[in-house]
Amino acid sequence: MWLTRRDICRLACAAGAAAGAAPARATAGLALRGFDAVSYFLPGGPVAGSAAYEVAWQGLGWRFAGPANRAAFRGDPAAYAPRLGGYDPAGILEGRLVETDPLAFAVLDGRLYLFRDADRRTRLLALLAEEPGLLARAERGWPGLNRLRDLEPG
Repeated sequence: MWLTRRDICRLACAAGAAAGAAPARATAGLALRGFDAVSYFLPGGPVAGSAAYEVAWQGLGWRFAGPANRAAFRGDPAAYAPRLGGYDPAGILEGRLVETDPLAFAVLDGRLYLFRDADRRTRLLALLAEEPGLLARAERGWPGLNRLRDLEPG
């Protein structure tokens, strides 16, 4: 069963009221700055999502342009979510977490990767032509960086 952000907020508010606490936010933030994750895989994408078609997944709110994209995401969220936690693959290869721009992206081997900017995307795509194993190396390095990220204070 999937809950919408509104459902989660209602539950959180009810639980907070019962405990005498202030209502808590249902999610830590908005994934992809509100862009529709499914639209990256469609012609003309990415497009902005709508709060009317939002779902919570892995602590974030994910917005979609319409019910069909929301349903596709619900069916297999990991297939549409950006790889490497949404961090720049070049940064992962350097052993650091680099924030990204949701409009600087590439779909490679059916997977969504985000980059800090268009220049970093262009450079990494050129490197991939010479060293096709770079993304696999970034994927192998990601779990260790992800664990370190989770240990950092808020």
